[in-house]
Amino acid sequence: MAASPVSGGGGAGAVHSCNTSGFAFDSGLEIRTRSVEQTLLPLVSQITTLINHKDNTKKSDKTLQAIQRVGQAVNLAVGRFVKVGEAIANENWDLKEEINIACIEAKQAGETIAALTDVARWNHLESDGQSTILTDKTGVVQAARLLLSSVTKVLLLADRVVIKQIVTSRNKVLATMERLEKVNSFQEFVQIFSQFGNEMVEFAHLTGDRQNDLKDEKKKARMAVARAVLEKGTMMLLTASKTCLRHPSCDSAHKNKDGVFDRMRVALDKVIEIVTECKQNGETDRSSISIFTGIKELKLNIEALRENLYFESKENLSAALEVILERVEDFTDSAYTSHEHRERILELSTQARTELQQFVSVWIQAQSRKTRSAVEELELTVLKVSHGLNELRKELHHTAMQLAADLLKFHADHVVLKALKLTGVEGNLEALAEYACKLSEQKEQLVEMCQLLRHVSGTEPLEITCIHAEETFQVTGQQIISAAETLTLHPSSKIAKENLDVFCEAWESQISDMAALLREISDVFEGRRGEKYDHLSLPKPMKNNTNLKSLKPDKPDSEEQAKIAKLGLKLALLTSDADCELEKWEDQENEIVRHGRSMSRMAYSLYLFTRGEGPLKTSQDFIHFLEVFAAEGLKLTSNVQSFSKQLKDDDKLTLLLEINKLIPLCHQLQTVTKTSLQNQVFLKVDKCITKIRSMMALVVQLLSLCYKLLKKVENNKWVSAANKDTMDGKT
Repeated sequence: MAASPVSGGGGAGAVHSCNTSGFAFDSGLEIRTRSVEQTLLPLVSQITTLINHKDNTKKSDKTLQAIQRVGQAVNLAVGRFVKVGEAIANENWDLKEEINIACIEAKQAGETIAALTDVARWNHLESDGQSTILTDKTGVVQAARLLLSSVTKVLLLADRVVIKQIVTSRNKVLATMERLEKVNSFQEFVQIFSQFGNEMVEFAHLTGDRQNDLKDEKKKARMAVARAVLEKGTMMLLTASKTCLRHPSCDSAHKNKDGVFDRMRVALDKVIEIVTECKQNGETDRSSISIFTGIKELKLNIEALRENLYFESKENLSAALEVILERVEDFTDSAYTSHEHRERILELSTQARTELQQFVSVWIQAQSRKTRSAVEELELTVLKVSHGLNELRKELHHTAMQLAADLLKFHADHVVLKALKLTGVEGNLEALAEYACKLSEQKEQLVEMCQLLRHVSGTEPLEITCIHAEETFQVTGQQIISAAETLTLHPSSKIAKENLDVFCEAWESQISDMAALLREISDVFEGRRGEKYDHLSLPKPMKNNTNLKSLKPDKPDSEEQAKIAKLGLKLALLTSDADCELEKWEDQENEIVRHGRSMSRMAYSLYLFTRGEGPLKTSQDFIHFLEVFAAEGLKLTSNVQSFSKQLKDDDKLTLLLEINKLIPLCHQLQTVTKTSLQNQVFLKVDKCITKIRSMMALVVQLLSLCYKLLKKVENNKWVSAANKDTMDGKT
């Protein structure tokens, strides 16, 4: 049976409960998968509710009954969980003892909580001097900690089962691949390949579940890339092996087949590396930090230095910039960068170096002067450096995207691939050499394009996708040439022709994938809603897992759907208005912009929901959406309040009045999520959308107002600096 995974090691992902009334739980384990989070959090919530009741001993019957219901619910949930744990133990003898001990602890803790909250026994227990939740809250806290600790142990052990299943499955696939590689007859090959196919299906199922369950988007992207290689490689392995069997003395056929087996082995190793979280054979990370990531980190370090004048890291700033500018040479050295782009990039690079030196100089002066003018001058240099880095970032983005668009358009008709196929069936070795050379040139162009795109991709998952594309063009280009050579040497071979077709299709597929990748990179750069809806991701329920029920979609009737669709259309218009306001901001990493963009994306996903599309499918999705949307709204207001501290009294008051309109709506939305909507969610969906429309209208106004006030603040700083320079000149 599939189990919920969790990984060891302390970290930010550890599950915590509230610290009220002396209760706090930290498992010391970093929760790396969504299914574990969904299993633990309801239990933590119930126990926290139970423990955080008021301490006065006089309780109404209603309160007492509520306490008992929660205690019973905890015990029943633990009972179901223990059955799942015991089933896992029975299927895994090497872990049986450890799991059973943890299950016994959980069961005992659950029974203790049930006994302490049993209203019917309270009078009898208290008369005998025995404890209840009213007289011994410490006992409940201890039982709760034991319960959560033991449940987490079971989940950790269950994760070892999942990892063991994936490793075992990989080993089976690898063993069968070795047999396939050595096979000498068609009959034997067909028999073994059939087994290999079944094993690959099982492996794909296990790794697909794991990929969906991972919380870390970088690991998820790496898993997706490895699985894609295996999926496409299976067909290549089939045709390449058949070609070798038909033409056993052909060197190019063997070279072609070896390339497939090698790449699939690497992909299998990468899956295990991700699952077990350890490098294979001391492997080092080949991907150095990208330019965009480097710029982001440099800006954060500058901000840290500004906030703390005695933060000793100024020497590292120049070194960090030089690392970035060294990578910028990938653009300026490229034969495909236009003269205009190259000159502009060089100009912005020089400007960035000068402005950073000026910032460091002003920072040193600010340490000794400590005057208001020194602080203002420091603020001004920070703005200049940040603006200069943003301009460099924009120019690099435009350069890479223009090159990619031009290359993909130029190679869209696949003339070289068609020519290679034709020369193959004609047996024309001279033409083969000519077109193989052209494909190699095309491959080098596309590889360089991927390298530049990686620098401007904007997120780690997209960086990983760019690296995968680069490797795919590199490997597939060589494999196409070897497959074409085999066909040219054996022009009448149907198997050799089929093999070349498969590799050409893989190349064409990667070209198509690049068009989608460009759209994603562009969306991330421009702050549109092209990124994944991470905040709406819900875990995929595990099969046979009795404590995780599948989510069933709830559907309104046609009249309700029409009403909701109309509301959604108005909401979509507001998201467009918000996006227009967000695009005005030069600093797209500003916290106000970030939370405003997040709310706009979420509002758009709600619009898709009104059309029956997008990531929101169930009532649980919708409730989770409301919670996160309200939280984002409160984060936005918090950042706007921080910004208001920079303003003069009149402007500050104007801004605070707008904030005070949004905060109550956020709290009202949070209240809605705490009421029971499960069976009547669509009766309240129109009210929620109406409330969210009101919130987005206020967000649009806030973004517009903040932008105007920010410009006003910046202009005042420039004027102050100019006046100071004038006065200094007179002096």
